[in-house]
Amino acid sequence: MYAIRVHEFGSPDVLRFEEVPDPGLAEGQVLVSVRAVGVNPVETYIRYGTYARRPALPYTPGMDGAGVVMQAARGVASVKAGDRVYITGAITGTYAEKALCLEAQVHKLPDTMDFGQGAALGVPYGTAFRALFQKARIRTGETVLVHGGSGGVGTACIQLARGAGCRVAASAGTKKGLDLVRELGAAPALDHTRPDYLDSLREFTKGRGADVVIEMRADLNLAKDLAILAPGGRVVIIGSRGSLPINPRDLMATEGMVFGVMLFLATAEELFEIHEGLAPGLRKGTLRPVIGKEFPLQDAAAAHKAIEASGAYGKIVLIP
Repeated sequence: MYAIRVHEFGSPDVLRFEEVPDPGLAEGQVLVSVRAVGVNPVETYIRYGTYARRPALPYTPGMDGAGVVMQAARGVASVKAGDRVYITGAITGTYAEKALCLEAQVHKLPDTMDFGQGAALGVPYGTAFRALFQKARIRTGETVLVHGGSGGVGTACIQLARGAGCRVAASAGTKKGLDLVRELGAAPALDHTRPDYLDSLREFTKGRGADVVIEMRADLNLAKDLAILAPGGRVVIIGSRGSLPINPRDLMATEGMVFGVMLFLATAEELFEIHEGLAPGLRKGTLRPVIGKEFPLQDAAAAHKAIEASGAYGKIVLIP
């Protein structure tokens, strides 16, 4: 089979398209024919070698995907050969034509969703659910600001928060991104390239501020987030590319809280809760991933360059 391999940490150009042996199958494992692969920002950090977890070289990137079960080994009860599934982690990595997974890493894909949408579920929707429900513990009627709402995790947050009965505002940096968050039901939609963009949020909440802020670029926005929190407000940090100074008095003034999210740290019980919690929305169609761009698997380097660029829009997917 063909797969993307990384033999050294570095720029997107270290992603190589190579022929590799098919993975073997052991008890409790599932072999999936991969039809689509989800590309996540965290995979770029891992590729650079700057992430907290560094895989042994060489490795095949990827944790999200969707496809068809080829084989289910002895001891696997939840899926069988021929089942359509989405992947939320893989022993061998998902940037490949085939992926070897543990049983807990594959989930039935609703017939109403195509493989590209299935590949966009794992990290984005898992992270969004963990941020909103397991960390911020959102409540019906609260105001949620998704700071960076047009990307894969942002669009998932908008859908999940609206489904929970929250009022949702979202920011984006392009007209296309702003149109997308509006289509998903975010109001107001805030252009975060404007210096006064948070004034609209203050007007929307009559000066009270946001109960919850979901933050994709804490290095740019955390200080602003703390200044617009409602009493008892919570900021959940999903992404950051550096450090910044903050004023702790802003947290003291609202008795606010800041949470960090790393999906990798979720326990088996929490991961089970996440995917059980997502299942009703997937079946009903209220959770629908937005696909921004598709690339052939051999163009993984181009996909990584696209995800590192500004102006996020939906999910980037590779097609083997």
